[in-house]
Amino acid sequence: MKKRLALIQMDVHVNDTEYNYNNVQKLLFNALAEEPDIIVLPETWNTGFYPSKNLITIADRNGERTQTLLSDFAKEHNVNIVGGSVAVAKNDHVFNTSYAFNRTGQLVGEYSKMHGFSPAKEDTYFAGGTHTSHFELDGIPCSTVICYDIRFPELVRMAALPNTELLFVPAQWPTMRLRHWQVLNEVRAIENQLFLCAVNGCGTVGHVQSTGHSAVYDPWGTNLLEMDTTENIQSVDIDFDVVQDIRNKINIFKDRKPELYNL
Repeated sequence: MKKRLALIQMDVHVNDTEYNYNNVQKLLFNALAEEPDIIVLPETWNTGFYPSKNLITIADRNGERTQTLLSDFAKEHNVNIVGGSVAVAKNDHVFNTSYAFNRTGQLVGEYSKMHGFSPAKEDTYFAGGTHTSHFELDGIPCSTVICYDIRFPELVRMAALPNTELLFVPAQWPTMRLRHWQVLNEVRAIENQLFLCAVNGCGTVGHVQSTGHSAVYDPWGTNLLEMDTTENIQSVDIDFDVVQDIRNKINIFKDRKPELYNL
């Protein structure tokens, strides 16, 4: 089975939610020119990653605005959307939450980032999620982790274990750690034998430069696409027969012995 992914690498304006919602709608329309099966967005595209202290007042209350926008767009244009992530206010907390919608506009996946990046005090702005998310898009088993989550192989393995074939990694990853971004995404694709679609922001997010370099890796670790550092949209076709091919040749899921690891 072959599918086309369209990656939207977006320059997010911190605290300017009106600009960001208008821009994401424009970029979604532009992505249709790629004739994609799945459109993918970056992390915290509604508020930016380094928001002001009034984050809870500008975050999307219960995710309603984001869900309406993405659901309506997916249904109208018959396209799957993995909505990166947005700041979502629930009661007295803010979560860094990703929504996934199928072609009918149905919400099929919801995941809140588990690991807050403590060096940037993300864990003081955002509450952490507690559950992985597994969903299907056009029959393809998918899951999502967000940015810093990719540094935790235990979480990624949990996301991969129910036969996941496509892992999404929306992020706001800084230029100073570009090499980590590239290596971690490649390794997670190899060790979990899946396709990995990592969509990063670009431009200056607060006082940090987001590095761009959104990328797609296949289960062999081959880099199928790597973008530059600017706001743009690129697409790539992926063949999911590759997943079963490598799992038949190197069956790590059959050979693993979790009863011995005791992590």
